[in-house]
Amino acid sequence: MTQPRAVKRQARGRQRIADILDAALALFAENGYERTSTNAIAARAGMSPGSLYQFFPNKEAIAEALSTHLVEQMRAAHSSAFDLSRVTDLTLHELIDRMVDPLVTFNVSHPGAKALLANTDMPAGTHGAARPLHEAVVDRVAAVIQARIPTLPAAERDLAAMVSVRIVAAMMPPIVAVEGAARRALTAELKKALYGYIAPLDSAGS
Repeated sequence: MTQPRAVKRQARGRQRIADILDAALALFAENGYERTSTNAIAARAGMSPGSLYQFFPNKEAIAEALSTHLVEQMRAAHSSAFDLSRVTDLTLHELIDRMVDPLVTFNVSHPGAKALLANTDMPAGTHGAARPLHEAVVDRVAAVIQARIPTLPAAERDLAAMVSVRIVAAMMPPIVAVEGAARRALTAELKKALYGYIAPLDSAGS
């Protein structure tokens, strides 16, 4: 039995949206957010700019949809990294390893994500496009800190989560840009920075 036309149109629409998001992710990785145009995204996705605008009114809308899409992929890929049941059983070094390593793997697998997480070249006023991804990471880190240091006041917990994510975001572009020993060395430095920041809080809460 053939599919109704409406069902086929919906399937084509979903595929076109997926093509646009894939194209945007690739171009953000190659050129950064600011230097990527909607025309370039449309060309990479194999469609005209007019066709792209049927789904997204501007680049910011594409970035926001991509950010939301990456959140779902991140949750699926890193559920074990943010498993709260074992947070208090790990040393701080082990906990940082468990959180940082999957985030590095995720960003290496999705190199365009660093443009959204780090916001390194997004102009003022467009940072909201990356908010779903940024907030998802901050919220997960805050939950880990809460489980690890339950006596920490909420305001301090949220601030610590935000600063920790900013440290990760700042280091992620250079980590993704290299391979092998250089990547391992930069990842180790990132872990040292996080340990130095979190250790005093962890000691005070124990």
